[in-house]
Amino acid sequence: MRLWQALVKNKNYLTPSKTTWSFFHPNMSSVKEFNVLAGYLPEVSIEPYLEKVSFRVKKKIFATLNEKENRATLKFTPEEQEMFCKIKPDAIFPVPNKWGKMGWTHLRYKDLKAEIVLELLKTAYCNRAPKNLADKIVFV
Repeated sequence: MRLWQALVKNKNYLTPSKTTWSFFHPNMSSVKEFNVLAGYLPEVSIEPYLEKVSFRVKKKIFATLNEKENRATLKFTPEEQEMFCKIKPDAIFPVPNKWGKMGWTHLRYKDLKAEIVLELLKTAYCNRAPKNLADKIVFV
């Protein structure tokens, strides 16, 4: 079961309460930690992309990292994007243009716990990876 599917089943994660936000940590990740999390996934290549770093699987970008803005951008389906953006709207939000309508989503990774960032990265990875690689990913 993917993270977004679990969130749909357990609506408590979508309501702001002390327990809901307990899995978010105010100073989660550094750029190095984000790189480690993304590099954990099978056959990931890291390449420059414009003024950012891109994370790719089989030449397809599933995430970019903008170090200057402490922000990553991940590729979700529009349905996943809608669900994830409800978790913590100030840390997970659509790219504000046509790319956002296609599921590209900004992530202020320093505002989230590593466990959540990893699950989001795995979801984006599976959206772009070939089936044989995506099938290797285990969701918590």
